[in-house]
Amino acid sequence: MLVISSVIYIVHYLIFRDLNHIEVYFLSDLAFVPIQVLLVTFLVDRVLAERERRDRIEKVNMVIGVFYSEVGVRLIKALSACDPEINDIRRELIVKDSWGDKEFEALAIRLRGYGYRLDRSLLSLPDLKAFVLSRREFMLRLSENPNLLEHETFTDLLKAVFHLTEELENRGDFTKLPASDTDHLILDSKRAYGLLVVEWMAYMRHLKNNYPYLFSLAMRLNPFDPEASAVVRG
Repeated sequence: MLVISSVIYIVHYLIFRDLNHIEVYFLSDLAFVPIQVLLVTFLVDRVLAERERRDRIEKVNMVIGVFYSEVGVRLIKALSACDPEINDIRRELIVKDSWGDKEFEALAIRLRGYGYRLDRSLLSLPDLKAFVLSRREFMLRLSENPNLLEHETFTDLLKAVFHLTEELENRGDFTKLPASDTDHLILDSKRAYGLLVVEWMAYMRHLKNNYPYLFSLAMRLNPFDPEASAVVRG
């Protein structure tokens, strides 16, 4: 590039014989180079960084979708079935095609204030243990995805489910546990339950805004809908 520039300047001088003109424009262009580099670097870096960030977020949402397909939806069904107050919010969790950001925001506020109670007489800790242990290897592979660092709330959800898994794994006969220990396991289950529901709704919002066909299937398999079915009905 330097050679090309030199040749052009030489040709310019040979044609116009005006060294002063070359010097003036050379210094003027040279003075602008740092500004040009700064602007181009700043704008290009910002555009590329934003594109990379969107790509990472998209990959995280793919991971979230796989998690709910393999683990999350079944956990929500199992835990919500033990929630004595689930009917208070069940209808609100049936998301419709007509929903927009306003409805999702209102539901997010509602879910953050919900109690997520669990009735110990309805919750089968042995069955819960068997399920989470059967999915532990899958969740371990999922947690190795470096893109999860972009999604703090989903990372918190995985930590809660992993913690619940470890607590359950280290219990033997659940019928011989003292009430205090059972209460502790119920508390861990409640923590995971709340994070599962809130993150599930955020993921439904993502699908609604970006992937209508995936959203359609997700709503037909809605874990809060007692009549949920993948079959499309007219």
